Amino acid sequence: MRLSKILLVAAIALWLALAAFGNLTDYGSNWPFVRHVLAMDTIFPDAGIRYRAIHSPLLQRAAYALIVAAETLAAALCALGAWRLWRARRLPAAAFHRAKGLAVLGLTTGVLLWLGGFMAIGGEWFGMWMSTPWNGLESASRFVVVLLAALLYLGQREEDAEP
Repeated sequence: MRLSKILLVAAIALWLALAAFGNLTDYGSNWPFVRHVLAMDTIFPDAGIRYRAIHSPLLQRAAYALIVAAETLAAALCALGAWRLWRARRLPAAAFHRAKGLAVLGLTTGVLLWLGGFMAIGGEWFGMWMSTPWNGLESASRFVVVLLAALLYLGQREEDAEP
């Protein structure tokens, strides 16, 4: 079970790192997504929430930078968490459980980004659900489900092995 948890956190660290790396090295692929969601230019024409739109390129780029920073932070925390778990794999159950802290923090950072950032702020505040071409709710849901499942699994306590 311990090895399973370690490998799961390491795989998620890789996944999040690749998401951040992709945004850094192929900035232009997701930049239009962020710009259109914040500008709210593809939501229903008569939507009463259009006053929330952000048209400033500087603020839009700052939001994109914040997204990439959060992805990077979540990946780094998960990677460090996997390393701490690896180092604690042979320790008593209480010590292994205490070693979960960084992994839990990394997974939580990811949940906050995709649930709080993409689903709540992007989906509801900026009306992303109304946009056909720039709707990232399905992708965000996939991240949230995986990260929450990992949090639940990682949070289960292990028993010390019988001598």
